[in-house]
Amino acid sequence: MAVERKKLGDLLVEQGFLTEEELTSVLVDKTREQKIGDLLLQRGIITEQQLIETLEVQLGIPHVTLYRYPFDPKLFHMVPKEVAKRKMLVPLKRENDKLYIAMTDPMDIITIDDLRLTTGFNIEPAIASKDDIMKTIAKYYDEESYDDLLDDMPEVTKEQQEELNDLDAPIVRLVNQILSNAVSQKASDVHFDPQENKVLVRYRIDGSLRTERTLPKTMQQMITARIKIMANLDITENRVPQDGRIKTNVDFRPIDLRVSSLPTVFGEKIVMRILDLSANLTDISKLGFNETNMQRFMKEIEKPNGIILISGPTGSGKSSTLYAALNKLNSEEVNIITVEDPVEYQLEGINQIQVNSNVGLTFAAGLRSILRQDPDIVMVGEIRDKETADISIRASLTGHLVLSTIHTNDSIASVTRLMDMGIEPFLVTASLNAVVAQRLIRKVCRDCRKLEPATIREQEIFGRRGLTIDSVARGKGCPQCNMTGYRGRMAIHEVLIVDEDIKNVINRNGTAAEIREIAVKNNTIFLIDDGLLKVKEGMTTTEEVLRVAIAE
Repeated sequence: MAVERKKLGDLLVEQGFLTEEELTSVLVDKTREQKIGDLLLQRGIITEQQLIETLEVQLGIPHVTLYRYPFDPKLFHMVPKEVAKRKMLVPLKRENDKLYIAMTDPMDIITIDDLRLTTGFNIEPAIASKDDIMKTIAKYYDEESYDDLLDDMPEVTKEQQEELNDLDAPIVRLVNQILSNAVSQKASDVHFDPQENKVLVRYRIDGSLRTERTLPKTMQQMITARIKIMANLDITENRVPQDGRIKTNVDFRPIDLRVSSLPTVFGEKIVMRILDLSANLTDISKLGFNETNMQRFMKEIEKPNGIILISGPTGSGKSSTLYAALNKLNSEEVNIITVEDPVEYQLEGINQIQVNSNVGLTFAAGLRSILRQDPDIVMVGEIRDKETADISIRASLTGHLVLSTIHTNDSIASVTRLMDMGIEPFLVTASLNAVVAQRLIRKVCRDCRKLEPATIREQEIFGRRGLTIDSVARGKGCPQCNMTGYRGRMAIHEVLIVDEDIKNVINRNGTAAEIREIAVKNNTIFLIDDGLLKVKEGMTTTEEVLRVAIAE
């Protein structure tokens, strides 16, 4: 007698992974083609691990973890890379007439039948996570191709330059594989680090650099030349730094790459910043603002004039916050113009200017011209000098809303930095509306997070900020997060509203300590507080917060 099989949604509810209300809201939006599991994952209601556990129960098909799995490299010849990538599967092992395959969708009968016909084996499916399969494909299938390239490569000659544009050339495939691998692992940067006897390929994932693989020194020149050709740089010039840009598609996703080359003693170091154009950067509600900070920030960006500054070090997500704010303000009734260096993401309906100091188009020159273009909202990529600050202030005083970034450690330091640049205090108070300080911290991996009692040290840190903590979430480490315990990043914020009291302190050249006192009275949530509140919610760890924010 056939066993009655329950629906996946009901099983997830039974196991306590989601509520009836969440299931109902997803079922209302679901189309016939969409799978309930995929929809729940997209919305972040359940984790991939929870889905896999439930499928294991529902289908009776085993779940396999591919991290450090003892693969047989010969089996990878039986399933072409294109099929593995398209259908999200990898061969695991062979036993007599059975071929074991790890799949994200073990119910895909058509693919199982196709594999049975092409390989001649009976297929035994197992469930694996999408991330696990993508990492395995990138690692094992690409290693096969790397072996073809490890022969000695001569110096780049004129004839070889044509080969560097041939899409089937081994070096072209190698660079494409490194990029594809980086995108699938959600890396923000790819580093090609020349050493004395080798070249290291390193990825920055969630803010931390990790060596992905080591290539022989003989490949260095060809790789550098290929990347320079893609970025329209001068491949004959290797004595001075160069900057370029590549627009390409990686695994059918539009990707923008900012390329920088730097001469070092062992050759040119190349760094590629990956800007994933399909990533949703434009939704202000997904930036991680807590409720109070969100209300304050929204109130400020809706003002008709004044300056709003976003401060933080390089790579703290300032651009994402600026773009999200611009997207929120973008409508047919307003004229928004930006001057940036470089233009990272192109936003529809917004006029964006690229700084080019070689022809005299600096932030200040671009900003001067913008003011003759009848703008309502102006975004300046960065206030670096007195001239740019002066024109930004003039723009805000003549009825424009100006958004910009400044490199300081916190919101109060941004106010004093403007005065250090030589801006008169009365101009600062007349124009500055608010300063948002921001940092990025890693999130605890949802698949391996466990609650632990808070340590005495943690309770002390929380106690000093007027908070209490009983338990904290920590990741044990799993294949999903590369055994780090962290997966993905989020922002912590500090929104300083420049009110009348703060303006009075600035006008009489008061100290940063006086401004801080008023900010505390106004219930400003400082970076450390926002971080600790996120620890309380189980989203990150105290160590992560203290890495980027100072506990006073």
